[in-house]
Amino acid sequence: MTWAAIGVLAALSYLFKVVGLTVVGGRELRGPAAEAMRLLPAALLSALVVVGSVTTEQALALDGRLAGMAFAVVGVWRKWSFTVIVVGAAATTALARLAS
Repeated sequence: MTWAAIGVLAALSYLFKVVGLTVVGGRELRGPAAEAMRLLPAALLSALVVVGSVTTEQALALDGRLAGMAFAVVGVWRKWSFTVIVVGAAATTALARLAS
């Protein structure tokens, strides 16, 4: 997936959100619809990161990127600082690639 495709998908996600809010008008969304609209950008970004981390072209690639992403997931879960997560994930990825 290219950066252009990611940008287009992000723009479309935002456009869908704006259109949805425009169609709904001045009414406030409630319940599951409001929660889904609030979480949509984070879910889309997460899905793109996972796809970019575990695939190469059209094939599944289980390499050092997956180890780095696993480190980042643990770091976010444990609420480590952003700097620790980024540097640790990069180091984990580099060590995993070096080992293979």
